[in-house]
Parts: sequence; C-alpha cells; structure tokens
Amino acid sequence: MSSILNLNKHGLVVLKCFFVAFVTAGSAGPSVAQQSKKPSAPAVLPGKGAAQFDFFYAGEAKQRNMYIVKNGKVTWSYLDSTGRGEISDAVLTKNGNVLFAHQFGVTLIDKNKKVLWHYEAPKDHETHTAQPIGTDHVVFIQNGDTAKLFVMNIKTNKIVQQFPLETRGKGAHGQFRHARLTPKGTYLVAHMDLGKVREYNVNGEQLLSVDMPGIWAVEPLKNGNILACGHEGSRTSFTRELNSKGAVVWEYMMSDLPNYRFLEPQIAVRRANGNTLINNWFNQWGGKFDANDAEVQAIEVTPIRR
Repeated sequence: MSSILNLNKHGLVVLKCFFVAFVTAGSAGPSVAQQSKKPSAPAVLPGKGAAQFDFFYAGEAKQRNMYIVKNGKVTWSYLDSTGRGEISDAVLTKNGNVLFAHQFGVTLIDKNKKVLWHYEAPKDHETHTAQPIGTDHVVFIQNGDTAKLFVMNIKTNKIVQQFPLETRGKGAHGQFRHARLTPKGTYLVAHMDLGKVREYNVNGEQLLSVDMPGIWAVEPLKNGNILACGHEGSRTSFTRELNSKGAVVWEYMMSDLPNYRFLEPQIAVRRANGNTLINNWFNQWGGKFDANDAEVQAIEVTPIRR
C-alpha cells in the first residue's frame, strides 16, 4: 500500500491509507533501530481508525484499487483488473470524477466508473503524477528521456503547454512521483532523482530550487509555504514546511515518532485545523505484510514548532 493525502473542496480527506493515529509533534522516542525490534505500532491506536475521516484511498500497490470511505465504510470502489502499473497519484474532484496517474498513463473516470479521458505514455516513458486544472485541462509529468511537464486540453486532446525538466539520468522510473499547481499558477515539482524541490513558472523558468534528498511529494499551502515529504533512508524520513524562499520553518522527523514503525512517508497535507496528515508507504515489492503487526499508514501531528 502507499499513500496519497489530499483535501478536496468538500473537505473530504483524500488519502492512500486505512489506519489513522494521532500523535503530538515534538515528542521524543526511540531510534528507528530500536523501533524495528518492537511491534510496528501500539496495540491500541488513538483515533477512530477508518471512521476518523471520510476519505478517498488509492494505493500504490500491485493492484490498482481505489475506494471512498465514509463513516468507516466503503461507499465506492474501483478495481482495475485489466491495466498495468501502479497508481502513484489520484485526485477526487468536486463533481465525483477521479483523475489518476498509473505509471504508464493517466485516466479520468466518472463516479459511475466510465472512462472520460485517457492518455497512454509512449514506450520507455512513465507517468506518476497528474492534477486537473478546471474541467478541461490536466497537468502531468512524463518521466523518460527527456522528461517533460505537460498541460493538455482533455476536450481536444491537444497539448497546450510543455517544458522539459532536468533529470539525473535517462531511467524513467525514479525521476518524478509528485507535482502540484500552486494558486498563483506556478508548478511545484518534487525532483526525486535530483533530491530537489523546485518551482517553475508557466514558461518553465526556475523560480526556486531547494536541496532535499529523498523528496517524494510537495503540496502548496494556503499561507504561501510548501509542505514537503520524503525519505532518504529510515533515519531521515521527514515532513517539512518551507517558506517562499525555501527555508525550513517546521519539520517533523519520523525517527522521533514514538512506538511506531513509520519509515517511508510519501505525501503529507495540512488540515484546516492546522494539523498535518502524514502517510506511510508499505512496499509490497520489498516487504511481507503481517496482518498481526500492520504498520500504521497515516498519522496526524499538531503544528507545534520546534
């Protein structure tokens, strides 16, 4: 399982997770090495589990499954048994449509699961992030040689904007996982292979570049800051808030999380109450799931500043 955390315009929590726990930022805890010798999480979790929020779930896993959960129960599901690849990004829109990037393409479906639009990535290219712009346009990144950011009119199926993105090499898979359009019309891009958070204007001109090894995802905040999340090895798994100049103004390190094994955070979002939701990825390709010792997949931390 993986995690996408987001909030749509109805306040529905959109996340790739099923278990919700609540902790207070700033509390000290055992090291990651010590945690690995203990259970993955406390036997009794705070919060109400899947009933804590109404949410949309799309897991980066071997199966391409998505769910809407309300009051702790699945009220909608989409199970893709014919496609290929993994869902790395998914957005539930105000009208109930779902846009999702699934490694080898981007697809838009309605609430009745009818395909409204589909983009197939060329050979040796991948697509892991996409976001709707209104009802007529989609912005997405295509990994590969040369990686590019595209804005496509999904009514005419024509590209209306594009610019290349710097990458470390030609291997498509490890280049990008997440990018977001800001309210001011710029693009925040998590350069996973470069270990940098960058902001671009509509012409592809770089406005900001911040070194951040292990970066996975970026989200614009209402205060103009940037929320970044990632993991460069278990001891440096992090969630950070950056100001407009790229300086860190808040940080939560997963190695400080007491009594939880929370090694691979991928995406975080800021809730209206000021708290931050952070997710945790369980790697189906590299780990064996133990139902008796399941890793918590989302936590909410308070906005305490260090």
